This record gives sequence, structure tokens and C-alpha cells, in this order.
Amino acid sequence: MGLFEGFLVTLRQWRRHVTIPYPDVKRPKPLRLHGRHVLNRYEDGMEKCIGCELCAGVCPARCIYVRGADNPPENPVSPGERYGFVYEINYLRCIHCDLCVEACPTEAITESKLFEFSFTDRRDAIYTRDELLVDDEGRPKKLPWEDWRPGEDEHTSAWMRATSPSGVAAYEGKVAWSGELGYGVRPPEAGQSDAPPAAGEIPAAAAVAPPADEDDD
Repeated sequence: MGLFEGFLVTLRQWRRHVTIPYPDVKRPKPLRLHGRHVLNRYEDGMEKCIGCELCAGVCPARCIYVRGADNPPENPVSPGERYGFVYEINYLRCIHCDLCVEACPTEAITESKLFEFSFTDRRDAIYTRDELLVDDEGRPKKLPWEDWRPGEDEHTSAWMRATSPSGVAAYEGKVAWSGELGYGVRPPEAGQSDAPPAAGEIPAAAAVAPPADEDDD
């Protein structure tokens, strides 16, 4: 390729303009974007975290620290026997892999659509339980160094899917999560196939062929 042809390749790229006046205008974010975490509550206001520490155990960056404590009988914090007495996430380490969300058995920890936040003090990067826990309306608490935009504080557990991880159609149309404070129970998603299976029908993706008889030739 000659010199002129090489410059021509570069000049052709000028036809497409993808730059936008950031941060005044931002592109819509995906529904299941992995952003800043939140700790959710049930519809009655009780916390979903039971202090099991599974999120901390599965975290590859070791950025989560959890300590559970027994629920006070006279004023329980969560429906279980224990609750997350201490919950901290160090965002200087977090890689937003979402493994903590996948591991949580009660859907307590999920991720919002906020990813634009920075710190002038390293101590601000360690989010505590009080900062992560949603407010009385079920919305994330907005801290001074976070750039929240309209809609980013809604349905912070939108990553939760009604379909199984393998895409089995039998899970389509079924609610697979508990209700959230401020939002109730979200309707199930359509799933990954064109139409949900009929009642009693075994989807092809879920069907498993029986083992072959070793005596057969």
C-alpha cells in the first residue's frame, strides 16, 4: 500500500462522528451495567443481607469485608438469625466482576448503573454499610463525589434474570427474585426464546437424552 492509500484509510474514518459532548450528554446505559453496589431491603423495610460472607468469599479482588451479628430479638434487622453488622467495599480494588451479586443467596447486594465516581481522599473509596444501604424509598444514597443522572437510581437489581444461566426456556415467565422496597416484585422477563413453553412442556434446551445401552452395537 502506497503512502496515499495509507492516508486515505485515515481520511475515511472522518465520515463517522461518534464523539458526544461529555459529560453534558451521555449515551443510555445498558440495563445490567455493572456499577456501584447497593444493599437492598425487602418491601417491609428489613435488610436482605444476612451476613453470610459469601460475597466476600467469592470476591477475586478481596475488596469486600463482612462481619455478621445476631439479630436483636426485640428489633431484628433482617428476617434471618443474623444480619450484616459490618459491610465494606474497597473501590480501590473492586473490578466490578459481579461475582458477589451472583453468590448472594438473598439478592442483598446488587449493582446500580452508576460508574462515574472519583475520590480525593482514599478513605472515601471504602464504602460502609450505611453508605451502601438503600434509603427508605429503596433508592441508593447519593454521595457528594458521585455523578448520578436521572434513572440511574432506579431498579438497581435489574441484572436479576428470570432465565437460568444456561438459557433454559423453562425459567421464562417466572419470577426468580424477591420484592424490593419501593418497587415491589418486578414482572418476569420474556427470556431468550421466541415464546415461553406451554404448561407441562419440556423445552428442548432442558431435555437430556438418556444414556445409550452399552450392549447395543
